[in-house]
Amino acid sequence: MSQKIIDNWLSLAEYDLATAQDMSKAKRYLYVAFMCQQAIEKILKACYVKQHNSTPPYTHNLLRLIKELNFKDEMDDKMMAAIEELNSYYIESRYTEDIEELSKLLTEAKALSVLNSAKELFEWIKNNL
Repeated sequence: MSQKIIDNWLSLAEYDLATAQDMSKAKRYLYVAFMCQQAIEKILKACYVKQHNSTPPYTHNLLRLIKELNFKDEMDDKMMAAIEELNSYYIESRYTEDIEELSKLLTEAKALSVLNSAKELFEWIKNNL
């Protein structure tokens, strides 16, 4: 696989993280969390391509992706907790009632916390890419 594919995954991940920031300003907190999950998913897929030289698995499960990467043992408990939390914000296949419940939990403070955790995690992963 080429560096172009890795760069494409990284570019998409950076775009999603910027979108999460914009959603925060717009007070669309559900989408802050969702875009943070997407950003981490895509940067993990960039890492997967680089490490395995093959197409990443067709999954949105961040924990599954982490298991496939050689830096997983270097991640501390705080990073793994952030991964687990972000994993719960993938919303495409959720039912309406789940989205409504999740929206109630995502206050401004919580969304900013998720965004800050995702930014920290993103930078750590990018440094390991």
